[in-house]
Amino acid sequence: MSAPWITYRPELKVLDCTIRDGGLVNAHAFDDKVVRAVYDTCVEAGIDYMEIGYKGSQKLFAPDQFGDFKFCDEDHMRRIVGENESSLKLAAMADAEKTDYHEDILPRDKSVLDLIRVATYVHQLPVAVDMIKDAADKGYEVACNIMAVSIVQESEIDQALEVLAETPASTIVVVDSFGSLYGEQVARLVKKYLAALEGTGKEVGIHAHNNQQLAFANTIEAIVQGANRLDATVAGMGRGAGNCPMELLLGFLRNPAYRVRPVLQLLQDHFVELQESLKWGALVPYNITGQLNQHPRTAIAMVEDGESHDYVEFYDKIVADL
Repeated sequence: MSAPWITYRPELKVLDCTIRDGGLVNAHAFDDKVVRAVYDTCVEAGIDYMEIGYKGSQKLFAPDQFGDFKFCDEDHMRRIVGENESSLKLAAMADAEKTDYHEDILPRDKSVLDLIRVATYVHQLPVAVDMIKDAADKGYEVACNIMAVSIVQESEIDQALEVLAETPASTIVVVDSFGSLYGEQVARLVKKYLAALEGTGKEVGIHAHNNQQLAFANTIEAIVQGANRLDATVAGMGRGAGNCPMELLLGFLRNPAYRVRPVLQLLQDHFVELQESLKWGALVPYNITGQLNQHPRTAIAMVEDGESHDYVEFYDKIVADL
């Protein structure tokens, strides 16, 4: 007889994307001591991967307007992790059409990175496939995040999965970019991804946003359905409403390889102060855009303005534009 409330699934791997997704809150202008603290915590907590930032194009993103981890040059990363003499694997995200990947992603033996995560909208898939192949040819483990899946037609998802099944990507991630999905939708998507990838050896991942305060619940549902690659951030820090909180996820997984105490220490030492100065979390404007399956950019603007709390006017305007 199994006892699922006291057992764990060893196939599960956890990726911390605090500095990458959380960097969307502050243009990646983190103090080095915070980035180093997140790195040290990931090592101490037994987390499998840390996504340290983006491989953003300096032709599209002016370096003087962003912090170093928008670009993840080798000297930036090594300033924090040295040669990364730990079991923690390091990742960077490369957005389709926003990364000079041929030049900026070095061969694996010249980089401290282990994993490249290619993020793509469905219409960018041809570019993403080339990026996946390029990273794999350079020796990296590669994953692909299909963004904004809540607004993609089922047939388009099916076609995308058919294409990605033939690529070297080892993980395909369900991404609830707008924080609009409910548990039953997450379950259906994870099952769809698993069926499409059956026999390929590829894993399915989940990246949940917290607009409706469902990021943790939806991550659990994805796990139940068979997703083995899990994204989370410290204090749920991330764009807009943020993400699945790492401190909750590690406690839920019950894997003795993971330790939640270092994450709580990191929260105490750094993220209480960060959350006082930066705004993220399931605030009302994010609730509204999540419920209406809309990009959170308008909600982000309202929250950053800080002056208006006219939620009804905000709601009515979005509904009128649908």
